Amino acid sequence: MSEQIMPDTKDWTLVLNETCNECGIDVRALSTAQVAALVREASGRFAEVLGSPGAGTRPSPMVWSAHEYVAHVAQMYRVMTERLALIVEKDAPLFANWDQDAAAVANDYASIPALEVARMLEEASLAFAGALEALTDAQLPRMGTRSNGAVFTTATLAQYAWHDAAHHLHHDLGVARN
Repeated sequence: MSEQIMPDTKDWTLVLNETCNECGIDVRALSTAQVAALVREASGRFAEVLGSPGAGTRPSPMVWSAHEYVAHVAQMYRVMTERLALIVEKDAPLFANWDQDAAAVANDYASIPALEVARMLEEASLAFAGALEALTDAQLPRMGTRSNGAVFTTATLAQYAWHDAAHHLHHDLGVARN
């Protein structure tokens, strides 16, 4: 679908300091190992969404379809894996800007076949979980900065990414929590 949704301008870094008021998820106490386990567990739940009737249909022209949300989560995991690698490899890196809404249009999420989206999600979630599991205690406080000035440690980057995925899974896609 070529119609772009209304860009999300909310500063979602607030979930690093408080419970999300939209979905009720609190990521602040999660370790990187816990996030890795949650990412691995959720991968199959996202894939199931792709097979549901109407997964490729937007509920309204300005809201992503379930298919587009899953494609977004796959790409988000890739971006977060890249950012995690930068934090580990460089001192205080500045992350390139990633506009999720522009990425959805540029990559035409809606036109990617569901099996390809499922493969992308599986690969990206495994890579992100594996990168989190490979972190040493000494790497946990390392920091990187997003293009808007938000500072992340490896631990808060993991929490932030998990909130993004879990928020979409439960709040936007309606998948019940375990």
